Amino acid sequence: MEKQNKIPFSDALLQQACKESSVADLSCATIGETVLVAQWLEKETGEPFIRMDQGSPGLPANVYGLQAEKEALDTGIASQYPAAGGIQELKEAGSEFIKAFINVNITPRSIIPTTGSVAASFGSFIGCCQRIPGKNKVLFLDPGFPIQKSQLRIMGLEWKSFDIAPYRGAALKARIEEELKDGTVAAMIYSNPNNPAWTCLEEEELKGIGELATKYDVVIMEDLAYFCMDYRKDLSQPYKAPFLPTVARYTDKYILMLSSSKIFSYAGQRIALCAISDKLFETKYEALAQRYHDAGIFGQTLCASILYMITSGCTSTTQIGYARMLQLSCQGKINFVEDTREYERRAEAMKSCFKKNGFHISYDKDVTAEVGNGFFYTIGYKNMSGEELVVELIRYGISSISLGTTGAKRPGIRACVSRFKMEQLPLLEARLAQFAADHNK
Repeated sequence: MEKQNKIPFSDALLQQACKESSVADLSCATIGETVLVAQWLEKETGEPFIRMDQGSPGLPANVYGLQAEKEALDTGIASQYPAAGGIQELKEAGSEFIKAFINVNITPRSIIPTTGSVAASFGSFIGCCQRIPGKNKVLFLDPGFPIQKSQLRIMGLEWKSFDIAPYRGAALKARIEEELKDGTVAAMIYSNPNNPAWTCLEEEELKGIGELATKYDVVIMEDLAYFCMDYRKDLSQPYKAPFLPTVARYTDKYILMLSSSKIFSYAGQRIALCAISDKLFETKYEALAQRYHDAGIFGQTLCASILYMITSGCTSTTQIGYARMLQLSCQGKINFVEDTREYERRAEAMKSCFKKNGFHISYDKDVTAEVGNGFFYTIGYKNMSGEELVVELIRYGISSISLGTTGAKRPGIRACVSRFKMEQLPLLEARLAQFAADHNK
């Protein structure tokens, strides 16, 4: 086709892009669908895109992990299946890392490597929702990661959810209790910092969540994909306060999910830790014993009878690479917080550019402070819905996803900084200026 070097893209071209990419409705497209449309437009027109859609790391993979994997391959380890519960070196490193940066004790036995946090949540949803008859729903503290609800759809499980923005601080505990009173909730999940809003639950809120979890026997699944990436305070020093805020201080039945993807830019290797509290790991559930014909011990069932059926364990060398990075972080030889601080700089520059051109931050406040700068942020424009704004921005060569797909109630889009390069700032400024001019006529 003839190249079109003009922004904004015409409606006809946008429709063709959706047709060629098999996307039925761009306004509510998934992350993957948005990527396909942006890639098609970029290829067919020659116009570079400002990619804010997919949360894939934009920094080089940690060299210590890569080197450890290369060394491991030379030992002949590739010919042997990894143990279902993980390589002991990684289990011990994970336990020490959690102690160093969260100041919580979890024994190595209770730490299970998984092929990314997506596998950890998938298996954990199954185990949590099968452990007690009648407790088979998941409560989402939205906005959140859309894939986790997609996982429940695959399993045929139900969920509850609400946008926590109007209920921050003391009000959050009471609002959550409304959802737990009927006794059907088996697990509660959230990310901290939050994907997509980058808001952070504070210590008092986590205390309330933990108290409710104990009262109603709910397992808290804490997704720590952006571990210690709240750059407003220094969380980079092992074994020194301040430590990462966590519900693990306030309840004894929880699962922490620690991915290597963002903090070590190790996404392509698909490795994470499913860190189960020792109390939950050791609890016996008769329903699990009957279903799986095993002892019904939660941690053992999750590891051997559920997670192993999904991925058959994690690649041995990848486990060794992750272990090395965790060990060096505990020793202070890797400062992964400083390594990822580039995301903070990008977010600050991009948000400033958006605000200068009439946009606003949709989720702009935590309880006591403005939301920080990091991997994600949220953007709104006047009275446009998120669905409308996604379509309008992609016409100007800027790709994103609607906040509506994340369970958010505030209108707007999710923007990810990882694929943005600072040298693209003049291009972003020019496109947003044109967008503002076109929409202020």
